[in-house]
Amino acid sequence: MGLQLHIILPLAALGYLSGTWLGAMTVCRLARLPDPRITGSCNPGFSNVLRQHGVQLALATLIIDATKGWPALVLGMIMQLPPWGLGLIGLGVLLGHCYPAWYRFRGGKAVASAFGVMLLLTPGVALICAAIWALLAWRIHTAAIASLASATLAPLISLWLSPDFAWVVLIFALLVLVRHALNIHRLHQGKEPKL
Repeated sequence: MGLQLHIILPLAALGYLSGTWLGAMTVCRLARLPDPRITGSCNPGFSNVLRQHGVQLALATLIIDATKGWPALVLGMIMQLPPWGLGLIGLGVLLGHCYPAWYRFRGGKAVASAFGVMLLLTPGVALICAAIWALLAWRIHTAAIASLASATLAPLISLWLSPDFAWVVLIFALLVLVRHALNIHRLHQGKEPKL
């Protein structure tokens, strides 16, 4: 346990650092577009970039946010860390995305980052959640509803497909739900922006 913590904690810190790379910030800078934190929904993530700037830049944002934590996670997997250890590394990535020190702790909602982490740790869960998100986003045209539904169902799906990671996925899902508090408020008021 002690030896594992000596490995896990530095990798979790590396996960946090990699998580602070906000794909939306990079993509918008390279495209010479305004800071995504002050336009649209003011969220530096895939959905806001999609609404504001289209599919290509949104996909670039998604790729960055989904894969940025992979180096730390792959190292943990190579070292055959237990699920809770890999979960801590993944949580580091998500916390880095949500609360990046370099951006005054103003980050994204962790949906794309959670998808990327789960794609490595629980690929079946990640793909089913992505399919649910895409279907709901297409039918309802509201990213927040798609994200909330996917996050809510993820722990249940993990109990079926990846029971060893069920608690890990539950913690990820709770973080995503907490980060959507403002969206839930806007949904109640009927003010949530459409895709």
